[in-house]
Amino acid sequence: YLAWKEKVIEDFSDENINLLYNTGYVFTRVGRGMMNQTRSVRIDLSKFELSSENRRILRKTENIDLKIVDLPYSAYDWTIGKLAKDFYTTKFGDGTFSANKTKEILTDTEKSNYNKLFVYTLENKTIGYCVIKETNELIHYCYPFYDLDNSPKDTGLGMMTRAVLWAKENNKKYVYLGSFQRPTDTYKLQFAGIEWFDGEKWSGDLEGLKKEIK
Repeated sequence: YLAWKEKVIEDFSDENINLLYNTGYVFTRVGRGMMNQTRSVRIDLSKFELSSENRRILRKTENIDLKIVDLPYSAYDWTIGKLAKDFYTTKFGDGTFSANKTKEILTDTEKSNYNKLFVYTLENKTIGYCVIKETNELIHYCYPFYDLDNSPKDTGLGMMTRAVLWAKENNKKYVYLGSFQRPTDTYKLQFAGIEWFDGEKWSGDLEGLKKEIK
Protein backbone atom coordinates (compact mmCIF):
# COMPACT_ATOMS: atom_id res chain seq x y z
CA TYR A 1 0.00 0.00 0.00
CA LEU A 2 1.40 3.40 -1.01
CA ALA A 3 2.02 5.47 2.13
CA TRP A 4 4.18 8.60 2.21
CA LYS A 5 3.53 9.33 5.87
CA GLU A 6 1.75 7.62 8.75
CA LYS A 7 0.15 8.94 11.90
CA VAL A 8 -2.08 7.82 14.73
CA ILE A 9 -4.79 10.23 15.81
CA GLU A 10 -6.75 10.56 19.04
CA ASP A 11 -9.02 13.41 17.93
CA PHE A 12 -11.89 11.79 16.04
CA SER A 13 -13.93 14.96 15.57
CA ASP A 14 -15.37 15.56 12.11
CA GLU A 15 -13.34 18.75 11.86
CA ASN A 16 -10.02 16.98 12.44
CA ILE A 17 -10.85 14.09 10.15
CA ASN A 18 -12.01 16.44 7.38
CA LEU A 19 -8.73 18.37 7.69
CA LEU A 20 -6.59 15.25 7.53
CA TYR A 21 -8.41 13.80 4.55
CA ASN A 22 -7.97 17.17 2.86
CA THR A 23 -4.18 16.79 3.27
CA GLY A 24 -4.04 13.33 1.70
CA TYR A 25 -4.53 11.15 4.77
CA VAL A 26 -7.00 8.29 4.84
CA PHE A 27 -7.97 5.83 7.55
CA THR A 28 -6.57 2.31 7.33
CA ARG A 29 -7.85 -1.01 8.61
CA VAL A 30 -4.65 -1.65 10.60
CA GLY A 31 -5.89 -0.19 13.89
CA ARG A 32 -7.90 2.51 15.61
CA GLY A 33 -6.67 5.98 14.67
CA MET A 34 -4.18 4.74 12.07
CA MET A 35 -3.94 6.98 8.98
CA ASN A 36 -1.71 6.98 5.92
CA GLN A 37 -0.95 9.88 3.62
CA THR A 38 -1.24 8.54 0.11
CA ARG A 39 -2.04 9.36 -3.51
CA SER A 40 -5.66 9.85 -2.49
CA VAL A 41 -8.44 10.18 -5.06
CA ARG A 42 -11.66 12.05 -4.38
CA ILE A 43 -14.71 13.46 -6.13
CA ASP A 44 -15.49 17.13 -5.61
CA LEU A 45 -19.26 16.81 -5.49
CA SER A 46 -19.77 20.49 -6.40
CA LYS A 47 -18.45 19.47 -9.85
CA PHE A 48 -20.16 16.09 -10.10
CA GLU A 49 -22.94 15.31 -12.54
CA LEU A 50 -23.86 11.93 -13.95
CA SER A 51 -22.13 11.18 -17.23
CA SER A 52 -23.60 9.02 -20.00
CA GLU A 53 -21.31 6.20 -18.80
CA ASN A 54 -22.51 6.60 -15.20
CA ARG A 55 -26.11 6.41 -16.44
CA ARG A 56 -25.33 3.31 -18.48
CA ILE A 57 -23.92 1.58 -15.38
CA LEU A 58 -27.00 2.55 -13.35
CA ARG A 59 -29.31 1.14 -16.05
CA LYS A 60 -27.36 -2.13 -16.20
CA THR A 61 -27.63 -2.49 -12.42
CA GLU A 62 -31.02 -0.83 -12.03
CA ASN A 63 -32.45 -3.43 -9.64
CA ILE A 64 -29.72 -2.95 -7.03
CA ASP A 65 -30.86 -0.99 -3.98
CA LEU A 66 -28.75 0.74 -1.31
CA LYS A 67 -29.43 0.77 2.42
CA ILE A 68 -27.32 2.60 5.03
CA VAL A 69 -26.70 1.05 8.45
CA ASP A 70 -24.63 2.18 11.42
CA LEU A 71 -21.59 0.36 12.76
CA PRO A 72 -21.23 -1.72 14.81
CA TYR A 73 -23.42 -3.96 12.64
CA SER A 74 -25.84 -5.88 14.84
CA ALA A 75 -26.82 -8.25 12.01
CA TYR A 76 -23.25 -9.44 11.39
CA ASP A 77 -22.75 -13.16 10.84
CA TRP A 78 -19.92 -15.34 9.55
CA THR A 79 -21.22 -15.37 5.96
CA ILE A 80 -20.35 -11.66 5.62
CA GLY A 81 -16.74 -12.25 6.62
CA LYS A 82 -16.52 -15.17 4.20
CA LEU A 83 -17.97 -13.05 1.39
CA ALA A 84 -15.33 -10.36 1.98
CA LYS A 85 -12.49 -12.89 2.19
CA ASP A 86 -13.59 -14.69 -0.98
CA PHE A 87 -14.02 -11.42 -2.89
CA TYR A 88 -10.59 -10.03 -2.01
CA THR A 89 -8.86 -13.39 -2.50
CA THR A 90 -10.34 -13.67 -6.00
CA LYS A 91 -9.48 -10.08 -6.88
CA PHE A 92 -6.08 -9.64 -5.24
CA GLY A 93 -4.80 -12.98 -3.96
CA ASP A 94 -4.55 -14.93 -0.72
CA GLY A 95 -4.20 -13.02 2.52
CA THR A 96 -5.52 -9.72 1.19
CA PHE A 97 -8.46 -9.41 3.57
CA SER A 98 -9.42 -11.93 6.24
CA ALA A 99 -12.84 -12.86 7.57
CA ASN A 100 -11.62 -11.99 11.08
CA LYS A 101 -10.56 -8.48 9.99
CA THR A 102 -13.97 -7.98 8.38
CA LYS A 103 -15.68 -8.97 11.62
CA GLU A 104 -13.43 -6.62 13.62
CA ILE A 105 -14.15 -3.65 11.34
CA LEU A 106 -17.90 -4.23 11.38
CA THR A 107 -18.39 -5.08 15.06
CA ASP A 108 -15.57 -3.70 17.24
CA THR A 109 -15.66 0.08 17.70
CA GLU A 110 -12.53 -0.07 19.86
CA LYS A 111 -10.47 -1.23 16.87
CA SER A 112 -12.30 0.14 13.83
CA ASN A 113 -12.12 3.58 12.21
CA TYR A 114 -15.36 3.24 10.27
CA ASN A 115 -18.92 4.12 11.20
CA LYS A 116 -21.26 3.14 8.35
CA LEU A 117 -21.99 0.10 6.23
CA PHE A 118 -23.58 0.46 2.80
CA VAL A 119 -25.67 -2.66 2.15
CA TYR A 120 -26.65 -3.50 -1.43
CA THR A 121 -29.60 -5.74 -2.26
CA LEU A 122 -30.93 -7.29 -5.47
CA GLU A 123 -34.55 -8.45 -5.42
CA ASN A 124 -34.52 -8.37 -1.61
CA LYS A 125 -31.36 -10.49 -1.37
CA THR A 126 -28.18 -8.92 -0.04
CA ILE A 127 -25.42 -9.20 -2.64
CA GLY A 128 -22.80 -6.71 -1.47
CA TYR A 129 -21.44 -4.33 1.13
CA CYS A 130 -19.06 -1.39 1.44
CA VAL A 131 -17.38 -0.19 4.63
CA ILE A 132 -17.67 3.60 4.94
CA LYS A 133 -16.23 6.43 7.00
CA GLU A 134 -18.72 9.29 7.14
CA THR A 135 -18.31 12.81 8.52
CA ASN A 136 -20.45 15.89 8.06
CA GLU A 137 -18.46 16.72 4.90
CA LEU A 138 -17.34 13.44 3.36
CA ILE A 139 -17.64 9.76 2.89
CA HIS A 140 -14.67 7.47 2.34
CA TYR A 141 -15.80 4.55 0.18
CA CYS A 142 -13.35 2.10 1.70
CA TYR A 143 -13.79 -1.65 1.34
CA PRO A 144 -16.44 -2.83 -1.13
CA PHE A 145 -17.15 -6.52 -1.60
CA TYR A 146 -19.93 -8.46 -3.26
CA ASP A 147 -21.02 -11.89 -4.44
CA LEU A 148 -18.95 -12.37 -7.59
CA ASP A 149 -20.86 -15.48 -8.65
CA ASN A 150 -24.42 -14.21 -8.29
CA SER A 151 -24.28 -10.51 -9.15
CA PRO A 152 -24.90 -8.71 -12.45
CA LYS A 153 -22.02 -7.51 -14.59
CA ASP A 154 -20.77 -4.08 -13.45
CA THR A 155 -22.10 -4.57 -9.90
CA GLY A 156 -18.96 -2.98 -8.43
CA LEU A 157 -19.36 0.20 -10.47
CA GLY A 158 -23.08 0.23 -9.80
CA MET A 159 -22.42 0.09 -6.05
CA MET A 160 -19.88 2.90 -6.21
CA THR A 161 -22.08 5.12 -8.38
CA ARG A 162 -25.00 4.73 -5.99
CA ALA A 163 -22.73 5.70 -3.09
CA VAL A 164 -21.62 8.84 -4.94
CA LEU A 165 -25.25 9.78 -5.64
CA TRP A 166 -26.15 9.21 -1.98
CA ALA A 167 -23.30 11.50 -0.87
CA LYS A 168 -24.41 14.19 -3.32
CA GLU A 169 -28.04 13.94 -2.20
CA ASN A 170 -26.94 14.14 1.45
CA ASN A 171 -24.95 17.35 0.95
CA LYS A 172 -21.45 15.96 1.34
CA LYS A 173 -18.55 17.88 -0.19
CA TYR A 174 -16.37 14.93 -1.15
CA VAL A 175 -16.35 11.22 -1.82
CA TYR A 176 -12.93 9.68 -1.19
CA LEU A 177 -12.18 6.56 -3.22
CA GLY A 178 -8.92 5.48 -1.61
CA SER A 179 -5.44 5.41 -3.09
CA PHE A 180 -4.47 5.36 -6.76
CA GLN A 181 -1.52 3.00 -7.03
CA ARG A 182 -2.05 0.37 -9.74
CA PRO A 183 -3.24 0.37 -13.39
CA THR A 184 -6.48 -1.34 -12.43
CA ASP A 185 -7.42 1.72 -10.32
CA THR A 186 -8.40 3.67 -13.45
CA TYR A 187 -12.05 2.70 -12.87
CA LYS A 188 -12.06 5.36 -10.14
CA LEU A 189 -11.58 8.10 -12.74
CA GLN A 190 -14.95 7.82 -14.46
CA PHE A 191 -16.65 10.49 -12.35
CA ALA A 192 -16.86 14.21 -13.06
CA GLY A 193 -15.06 16.21 -10.37
CA ILE A 194 -12.22 13.71 -9.83
CA GLU A 195 -9.00 15.06 -8.32
CA TRP A 196 -5.94 13.50 -6.72
CA PHE A 197 -3.45 14.38 -4.02
CA ASP A 198 0.12 14.57 -5.36
CA GLY A 199 1.86 14.82 -1.99
CA GLU A 200 1.41 18.57 -1.64
CA LYS A 201 -1.84 19.62 -3.30
CA TRP A 202 -4.97 18.40 -5.09
CA SER A 203 -4.79 18.20 -8.88
CA GLY A 204 -7.31 17.62 -11.65
CA ASP A 205 -4.61 16.47 -14.11
CA LEU A 206 -5.78 12.91 -14.74
CA GLU A 207 -3.24 12.24 -17.47
CA GLY A 208 -0.52 13.17 -15.00
CA LEU A 209 -2.08 10.78 -12.51
CA LYS A 210 -2.04 7.88 -14.98
CA LYS A 211 1.66 8.49 -15.59
CA GLU A 212 2.33 8.00 -11.87
CA ILE A 213 1.59 4.28 -12.16
CA LYS A 214 3.35 3.46 -15.42
